[in-house]
Amino acid sequence: MFNFIRRHQRLMQLVLLILILPSFVLIGVSGYTNYVSGDEDLVQVGEQAVTAQEFDMARRNQLNELQRTMGATFDPAVVDTPEAKQQLLDSLVDRRVLIEIATKERFSVSDASLRQAIAAMPELQEDGVFSAQRYNQLLAGAGLSTKDFEQSQRAELALSRVVAPVVQSATLPQVINDELQKVLLDSRTVQLHAFSADQFLAEQSVTDEQIKQWYQDNQEQLRLPDYVNVDFLLLDEEAAVGSVEKVSDEDLKAYFEQNKARFVSPARINLSHILILPGADDAEHQAAQQLAKELAAKAQAEPDSFAELAKSASQDKGSASSGGELGWITHGNWPEVLQNAVFALKKDQVSGVIEGPDGYHIFKANDFLPEESQSFDSVKEQIADEVRQQLAAERFADMATKLTNLVYESPESLDAAADALGLEIQKAQGVARDRLLNNAELGIDAQAFTTAALLEDPRVRRALYTAQSLEQQHNAGVIELSSDTIVAVRVNEFVPSHVPSLEQLHEQVKQQLLQEQALVAARQTGEKVLAELQAGAETDLSFGESIEVSRVDSQQIPKATLDKLMSVELTQLPVFVGVQSDNGYHLVKIVGKNSGSPDPMIADFLQKQLQQLWGSAQEQTFMQALRDQLNVTQLPALEQAMSAELEAE
Repeated sequence: MFNFIRRHQRLMQLVLLILILPSFVLIGVSGYTNYVSGDEDLVQVGEQAVTAQEFDMARRNQLNELQRTMGATFDPAVVDTPEAKQQLLDSLVDRRVLIEIATKERFSVSDASLRQAIAAMPELQEDGVFSAQRYNQLLAGAGLSTKDFEQSQRAELALSRVVAPVVQSATLPQVINDELQKVLLDSRTVQLHAFSADQFLAEQSVTDEQIKQWYQDNQEQLRLPDYVNVDFLLLDEEAAVGSVEKVSDEDLKAYFEQNKARFVSPARINLSHILILPGADDAEHQAAQQLAKELAAKAQAEPDSFAELAKSASQDKGSASSGGELGWITHGNWPEVLQNAVFALKKDQVSGVIEGPDGYHIFKANDFLPEESQSFDSVKEQIADEVRQQLAAERFADMATKLTNLVYESPESLDAAADALGLEIQKAQGVARDRLLNNAELGIDAQAFTTAALLEDPRVRRALYTAQSLEQQHNAGVIELSSDTIVAVRVNEFVPSHVPSLEQLHEQVKQQLLQEQALVAARQTGEKVLAELQAGAETDLSFGESIEVSRVDSQQIPKATLDKLMSVELTQLPVFVGVQSDNGYHLVKIVGKNSGSPDPMIADFLQKQLQQLWGSAQEQTFMQALRDQLNVTQLPALEQAMSAELEAE
């Protein structure tokens, strides 16, 4: 059985998800959690509730599953937001609603429907047909009986029957489909002019009093999160190479002798050619071949006139103007049929006609350099680098093992590991739970070490914010960032959330105020010009080139600008509209309106997408109605549960 599991790991993961989870939700959550002492209800759903333990378990499962599937790229912060927590809670509440309704209304599934659903599962089929042998193998591998599996699937099918009829019967009315497609595909021809805040920045000024007032009014905006300052050791290729002692000349010479065949300069030949292109049919083909023979005979008779002949007769437009020059060709870089022919030529010799992939060639050898073995002295530095790299690769593995052992054997400090491996203890400031604070936030010109950016990695931040690291002040761990980069980290200072002093933030606040004033100036200027244009005034303002935009092809125009220009009434063109942007003001001149008639494939795609959205909207409306029917109520304990942090096991 274990061999089967090993051979079908991905399949078994799927089985565990679709088989065990449903039965746990239906049996385990609704039963077990009700008997757990101290468990609190978070959301009341009819006669049942979503409990704190159920929510905590769902968060932990979500976190661990994402860590498993995404590996090093996963940042726990993305699922620790209020939005992510709410989405997870909603999914638990919706499932509880479905269970309540299915139980209350006695939804059931016949044996025939159950067999049909199981037989339709791709995981249980071979060549598109249900396989009893595969079915039994999978269940045995998962440690499930057919009875357990069929009960869980019967429950899932019963739940699906609560909402499935609504979704399946939701049909987007044709009139709405047509109108939505029209809105999406109608386009405007526009010209843009941007008033950027940067254009007005030099005109702005602020006083110390304004800076002080802004600082006092925006304390929370300026507040820094908790962060830690860090000591770390970096073991990478450079460190491993640096640990390798100088290699003796004797060892280098021995390496050279063992690899002498690699240190050979291949033969090279400097060529010119005349190319005659092949014809489209046999007659033209023969004519081209005959012309090439005539040109070859002429070139061989007068080698010194080869360049002039190439200029007048060669059909290679790229080289004809330069007398057919191709430059230096290295042996081994050309197709064999051409290479054998040209490297058989002597200096100043002209070849006969040689047929290549692109036509008929006549070559002249302008110069020739034979194969040459490189001396030890000429490649000594190259060999030294190669040997050091090889030794460093071997050394890296040993250093990584020693680093890991020493970091955990001496948890109070990184000194032992640094001394034993000859590594420098580096320092970095401002590692928050979700990011590395920038220099302006920290009030520093630069980090002490350029390698501090490595601490942006989510795995490093997770290690730094464990209880062992923060409370016991032990080494936080050794993290392999890549196959040739390892860091060992340690918190040297915990800095609680605070607002930096005005002195520290003076320049930052000044630049913020100047930027805000420049933004206001850009918008005021844009609005003034817009009012003049809408009043019919002439302007010498230059707009960009005309572009055609629609809701499905925005041409990278910001959404707010696109919404404005697509919704304005176009009674007489041109029409001018203005929209505030993040960096100023967009002035748009609308010069054309087009009604789109979609390609049939695009229309079909849009209809399917709109149908899916319509079905999803119907499902959400139906689920909300069921929630109202069951009087779904959030309980006081929910607020604390939503604010609680969770670490992966």
